[in-house]
Amino acid sequence: MKKAYIQLHASLVLAGFTGIFGRLISLNEGLISWYRLLLSGLVLLLFYSITGKKHNVTLKNKMSLAVSGTILGLHWLFFYGSIKYANISVGVICFALTSFFNAILSPLIDKKKLSIQELLLSGITVCGIGFIFGLDASYRTGIVLGIISSIFGALYTIYNEKQAKQYESGTIVLYQMLGGFVGISIIMPLFLYVSPVETILPSLEDFGWLFVLLVVCTVVMYSLITASLKHISSFTVSLSYNLEPIYTIILAILIYHEDKGLSAGFYIGLSLIVLSLVLQMYRMKRLQRST
Repeated sequence: MKKAYIQLHASLVLAGFTGIFGRLISLNEGLISWYRLLLSGLVLLLFYSITGKKHNVTLKNKMSLAVSGTILGLHWLFFYGSIKYANISVGVICFALTSFFNAILSPLIDKKKLSIQELLLSGITVCGIGFIFGLDASYRTGIVLGIISSIFGALYTIYNEKQAKQYESGTIVLYQMLGGFVGISIIMPLFLYVSPVETILPSLEDFGWLFVLLVVCTVVMYSLITASLKHISSFTVSLSYNLEPIYTIILAILIYHEDKGLSAGFYIGLSLIVLSLVLQMYRMKRLQRST
């Protein structure tokens, strides 16, 4: 269990850089997600081709992994859209709603009893986000995109929890990246029609940032998440990822000086989000002691 928590929080540190890369890369949100899926899948495919490792995955499970990969791709698309239409802080704070949607959607999908404690903990997060954005409507589009992103993020975590118990993490990420690339490719013509661009090819600088993003913040990060889900619940993972905004906001302040426009409500809201995480960790420790 201790190793699983180390893997989880190592992935959190890496996740803190994803929003930064979203701003550094000049491509729009759809193309960032599309290239991230494609290049991550190709890197893993090359790695396993060199090592000669075989993946005994049934066709049914390949399709299931492709679906969860597409959900992940949609999560990225709306997440980067939130950053593009607002800023890094808005995008990552909205991501904290993932635990709220996880608490609602997980019982419906898994047909299990709704946890009042999980809802209350998630409610603290919602109140925190309300403090942050309740007084400022200037980032409304970015907030809406961020909320949609958190819904897809919750769905991905729920489905990934089931799949994590069947295969090793690298195998899962491989089929999710390749399957997600196919899924996002299907909707890309429509996306590019709605959001036209001059070129779909990344510049040399963009390609460099994409490569770092896919290796560090995709292949390594999602392998760590998937490995941790073998021993930790999807809700705990989602709630732990409420720390991601803290890491990313610190980076955004240091690099882009985004603290200049932050109000007292922002810091109150951020404190509530941290409180929800601390209470969940305390709850999980009590549950472990009682079993």
